Amino acid sequence: MASVGVRYIVHDVDAALSFYCGQLGFTELMRPAPSFAMTSRGDLRLALSAPNPAGGGGQQMPDGTSPEPGGWNRLMLEVEDLDAMVASLRSEGVTFRNEIVEGVGGRQILAQDPSGNLVELFQPTRAEARLEA
Repeated sequence: MASVGVRYIVHDVDAALSFYCGQLGFTELMRPAPSFAMTSRGDLRLALSAPNPAGGGGQQMPDGTSPEPGGWNRLMLEVEDLDAMVASLRSEGVTFRNEIVEGVGGRQILAQDPSGNLVELFQPTRAEARLEA
């Protein structure tokens, strides 16, 4: 069962589902409306919402601001073989914001979903950097 929930605002829920479920191993849990879907991957539940004036997580704020995708906040997914994952995603046309970088706890790269939201793919190089010890 998921213990962490994140909502991403996306331009196209169908394209987002294809990316997260088809390429990153998420499972679609529900799709009650064209502007919303809920997915999961392990302990993570990811809600995907398109901007929607009718209500929900994609509705306009009281000050008139509309939710939009993008920015620098991101999901971080641990992977076993970063090079293989990047090669596979590139062959499927996924866009990356950078190249693989080495940090103090592992290697990482920033993939963009079809709406420009970031997904950090992270391969730990230290045991304490792993999600599960």
